[in-house]
Amino acid sequence: MLKVAEAEPWPDCMAQRTVFERLSSTADANAGRSALSFQIKSGPTDPAETFTWDQVQAKTAQVANFFRSVGVHEGDVVAYLLPNCNEAVLTFLGAATAGIVCPINPTLHPDQIASILRETGAKVVVTLAPFPKSEVAEIAAQSVARAPNVETVVEVDLRRYLTPPLSWIIPLIRPKRKTLHRAVTKQFWQEVDAQPTTLSFQEDQGDRICANFHTGGTTGMPKIVQHRHSGMLYQGWVAEKVVVKSTDVLMCPLPMFHVFAAYPILMACLQTGAHMVMPTPAGYRGDGVMDNYWKLVERWGVTFMVTVPTAVSALMQRKVDADVSSLEFAFCGSAPLPIELFKRFQEATGVTILEGYGMTEATCLMSGNPPYGEKKVGSVGFPFPHTDLRIFHCDEAGNVSKECAVDEVGEICLTNPGVITGHTYTETAKNVGLFADGKYLRTGDLGRIDAEGYLWITGRAKDLIIRGGHNIDPAVIEEALAGHPDVAFAGAIGQPDQHAGELPCAYVELIDGGTATVEELQEFVHDLIPERAAIPKHLEILDELPKTAVGKVFKPDLRKMAITRIYNSAAAEAMLPITIVEVREEKSRGLVAIVRKDGDCDDEAVGDVLGLFARPWMWSDT
Repeated sequence: MLKVAEAEPWPDCMAQRTVFERLSSTADANAGRSALSFQIKSGPTDPAETFTWDQVQAKTAQVANFFRSVGVHEGDVVAYLLPNCNEAVLTFLGAATAGIVCPINPTLHPDQIASILRETGAKVVVTLAPFPKSEVAEIAAQSVARAPNVETVVEVDLRRYLTPPLSWIIPLIRPKRKTLHRAVTKQFWQEVDAQPTTLSFQEDQGDRICANFHTGGTTGMPKIVQHRHSGMLYQGWVAEKVVVKSTDVLMCPLPMFHVFAAYPILMACLQTGAHMVMPTPAGYRGDGVMDNYWKLVERWGVTFMVTVPTAVSALMQRKVDADVSSLEFAFCGSAPLPIELFKRFQEATGVTILEGYGMTEATCLMSGNPPYGEKKVGSVGFPFPHTDLRIFHCDEAGNVSKECAVDEVGEICLTNPGVITGHTYTETAKNVGLFADGKYLRTGDLGRIDAEGYLWITGRAKDLIIRGGHNIDPAVIEEALAGHPDVAFAGAIGQPDQHAGELPCAYVELIDGGTATVEELQEFVHDLIPERAAIPKHLEILDELPKTAVGKVFKPDLRKMAITRIYNSAAAEAMLPITIVEVREEKSRGLVAIVRKDGDCDDEAVGDVLGLFARPWMWSDT
């Protein structure tokens, strides 16, 4: 891993100052080489569309020119609600060149999407034309109707990716367009193809804001994070310095509304000239993608796969049924990876997973395990070059009381070219207390740095539930439960899950005389929680919830209860003669399940079961 001290000074090492300037340089050096591929169906022989780097540059210029033609300038926002497709990438690059791009999760509720559109003042929304089995067009129409600032809606028709006879049928079964807004509707390619293939305007060479990404979205208004050209380019620069080469092929089955796809994957390719492949509009969630995944690796000669723990879990339930010898590395992020999954993946593929750590507020990645040096399973590696990462104890205002020693747990704080100090969020109030000593972004995660410099995440200062890499605010669950007249207190946490990492779980204390049942409470909150992913998978009524001295629900005890219940259940299902006797808080490892041996079994048997969960375990001393 390249260390900070070995890196060239920033920004002297950057020859280009904007994303389009970097794209142009890469296109000049890699003209005619594959840059971007998309296949709408998941089969290893299904049709695909590939653009070369010179084509991506020309089409990005056309997209940017089109946005300028409808009034988008520096400071103006182009939002998009799109599944993965080549148009999503071109929109991302073109909007960042003409103004500010704002990718939005199209599965959010229209009220939440509308709030993002209003908060950012979006002038243009790029979305799907009505398409069978897709609600994106309707959701976009409802959202734009609630955001009068949107002047233009641009539609992408996925029909062009289909072949006869299916392409003939689409017009017959296409849902009717619902015009719920006053914005002018235009067709993507009709408008883009009419534009010149070189920029028709002089691009601002300053390091301006060119992207807005939202975080969360399970309750109220998601926070809007700002990114500059330098932060976006930094992600590509780090990728090139650490691991990605121009000859690499990167599989991108993650959504283009997420920073993981936009930066560590797309910007890595844009920096190096590597080839980015997107399988189906829904990525990992697309029909047949998991079943065909290894065949897709063989088809495209994938050398570098980017994944998340939920996907690794799903892939390990399928046989490696293709030649995957092209694979060199797999990068995994978004949530802790259970050790047993790590081992299974390595045994099945012969490829080592590189675990990393990132967040939207830092323009994504900030540390990773070295591809060629020692990899410590369970750690998230070294901080990347030009990332100054510290472990602090600080108060709510960000005042640092001490910097932690080796292996001492504290809050992970950092600064790098992707952090906009003092102005991370568009809403000024949300930046208050966000920076330790006014400089270091407070991640809200707890961790430690060991004697060799590896970073270990031990827990979260924030209470976010991370379900398959998706953040769920427990407040949305707690507020829904609190609305029931029989509920006195509610506490929501993430309970361990072998596939999703965590699933939402809620514990409830009833008022004196309360008679509500678990079934009644589940039915009560079902329609009050705006996102299905946030609906509790387990709900339990306790006589009294654990509380702090000032009466706040004490969630560490709830987490211990959940770990005990889930681990004991998994052990019973596997017929292991063990019992979780307690869950203990270890200084350097976080919550650890303490296992008592009740019969004949060994470490390997227990590891095969409990190792599928992210939280560690150890044998009891008694």
